[in-house]
Order: sequence, then structure tokens, then C-alpha cells
Amino acid sequence: MSSQPQKVREVPQGRLLSPFHSRLSKLDTLNTWHEWKGYSSADALYCEDMEYFAIRNSTAVFDLTPMTKYRISGPDACDYLNRLVTRDMHKIRPGRVAYAVWCDDQGQVIDDGTIFHLREGEYRLCSQERHFAWLQAATLGFDVTITHETADVAALAVQGPTCFSVLKTMGFEKELAELKPFGLTHVDFAGTEMMVSRTGFTGDLGYELWIDPAKAEELWDALFEAGKLFGIRAIGTHALEMSRIEAGFLAAYMEFLPADETVRTGRSRSPLELGLEWLVDFKKPNFNGRRALAEEKRVGSTWRLVKLDIEGNKPANHSYIYAKEKGNRGEIGFITSAMWSPVCKQNIALGTVHAKYGKPGDTVWVEIYYQREMHWSRKMARATVVDKPFWSPPRRSATPPGPY
Repeated sequence: MSSQPQKVREVPQGRLLSPFHSRLSKLDTLNTWHEWKGYSSADALYCEDMEYFAIRNSTAVFDLTPMTKYRISGPDACDYLNRLVTRDMHKIRPGRVAYAVWCDDQGQVIDDGTIFHLREGEYRLCSQERHFAWLQAATLGFDVTITHETADVAALAVQGPTCFSVLKTMGFEKELAELKPFGLTHVDFAGTEMMVSRTGFTGDLGYELWIDPAKAEELWDALFEAGKLFGIRAIGTHALEMSRIEAGFLAAYMEFLPADETVRTGRSRSPLELGLEWLVDFKKPNFNGRRALAEEKRVGSTWRLVKLDIEGNKPANHSYIYAKEKGNRGEIGFITSAMWSPVCKQNIALGTVHAKYGKPGDTVWVEIYYQREMHWSRKMARATVVDKPFWSPPRRSATPPGPY
């Protein structure tokens, strides 16, 4: 393993501010912020419903800067990642992005994230959680360098049906017109190299922009100037969360707990239990958790992740799931994420149930409690297990994207 000196920085006091904070704070009318890995991140800026509809009807911009980012480089970078994650990284060519999960020795998911193959022998891993110590420990025997570069890269998610039109107006049509989902390219912005990836967390047409923090405000201003006629809006976490559930995407601390943070047995999940068997390549000779996952595949999983279409319009937050309508005992699982979907006009949820239940097409029952004027009501709602995302429009994968 080679070593690389880390930049020396003054230790900040209090929450960190993104390079885009000066622009976001001017739009904020609600003052609802939360801590995201040390940074201040907005729950909503003016109205989470309007922010949500920007994702589905026009262009929404979300500040991704707090996402944890690691640069992985060196002669053994690909072999190192192939040992680390469950999918075959040798198949991910330069200029492509891979969704991946990584597990402990028991085959339990530590985290999921995206791995960008920037250039030959150079990758960027982006994740929800911080993993620097664990990634360093895993370098034993590999000639790689791990650099924590979260603060060195400013990032924006630009999502929604008109987002390509906005970026085209900025002059990037040539570079982006043929960029396929999970592809990346580099463009020149104001004399600085900016990476653009066709990725996102909304299940819609979308891109993510990655740039030097010194150019962050200039990028924001140029983006919003180009988006004036395309309904561009900044959004907070609540709107993003709504679109995430509609897309059926997993979130740490919602659909799974990071395995290295659980203190009770049975509280973590394997990729097979999360519906991610397609990410586990048993043809690879070795990877973290391979033996445990092979045994689980042989004997069967304990849990199963399900997508539910629930009758009625009362969201099933924190609800139990039952096999029978009148079964007040013997619940088979529980809801992990739920919402009323404005665009799908459905009461939807993600949940986890015992593996013998929850096959696509099955009917289960969800116990919903809701309050109106200080009065609690209980409803047993019928739910159907579905096997497709609730929202996945054709424009998400159209190449080139149509003009909207």
C-alpha cells in the first residue's frame, strides 16, 4: 500500500457549510436544517410539496456535497474493490458508474453506494456512511491509496424531466446527448474540469455534477440562469426522500442498518434479504462475506424486502405487516418507508417480512394508526406485493433524452 500525505486543515467548530450554502440560505424560508455527516443540510427550503413536484415536473437541484467520497487509486485499485464489494468490478469500464454493496464476513451489508470508474486505475466511492478506517484496513496486501475527499469535491444532483434541457442550455449538449444511465463524462466549466454522471436518487431523468468547491457558487449561478425557463428549483431532503421511496431505492437506517453499527443479532440484513441478489457475483473467487452468502443462498434467507401497494390513502409509517386481516398476533414483518405518492396516486411502502411471505402478487395486511383532531384510529389495510418500482418513466433511460 502506498501512502499519500493528507491535506492539513483547520478543525472547524460547529456544523460545516457546503460551498453552496450561501445560495441555499438565500432561498430558505423555513429554517429547518439537519446534520448530515457534519454538514448543515436543509429538510426543506420553502415547501416540500412544491420541491417534490419540481423533481417530477421540471428540474430539482439538491446539494450532494456532504455525501462521503473516497478516491481509490493505484495499480491494485480494481482488484482491491473487487475483493471489497459483492459485484464484479472488472466489468465496470472507465467512464461507467456501479451501484454496489459491501459486507462484513457474515455477509451482512455494511453500506451501499456508487463507485465511479474515473480513469484506468482510479475510482471514487460515494456512500452514506464514513468508512475510512475500514477501507484502510482492507488495503492489506494491495498497492492502493485511499484519499478521503469529501471536502475537496462539491456536488449537485440535477434531477427531473427538464434537467437535460437545462444542461443543454449551459452548452453541454455535445457531451451529454449520448451519455447513458450510469455513465460519466468530463466537461469544461469556467476553465475547470467538471465531472457529470447520469446518476441520481430520484428514479427519474437526472445528472450529478462534481466540481472544485472554488467554482461551486459560479456553477450554481450558471445552472439557475440556464434553468429560468425550465422551472428549476432547489430542494431539500424531504422531497428527495419522497422520490426515493417511489423509485424503490434503499436507504441506510431505513431499509437496513449498517452491519458494523448494530449491537443486537438479527438486526442487520444481507444483500439477498434486500433484493440485491443481482449484485452478488458468486463467480468471483473471493470477496468479503462470500462464504456466508453462499450458505444463505443454499439454506434460504430469513427476511425479504417487499414493495407494497396499500389500499386507502393513510400512509403506513412504522406499521406492522400481517399475513391475515384479523391477525393481531404473529406479525410477519414491518414497514420501513411509506408515503402517499402524489404522482402515482397510490399509498405505497417498502417493508421487510419473513422470507416465506411476500412473493410478488401476494396479499398481506398492514396495521395503520392515524390521528385526526387528537383521536387515534386503527385500520387494517389490504396490501399487494409488487415487483416493480412505483415510479420509473421511460425518460429515465432515454438516450438522448427528449426535450421537455
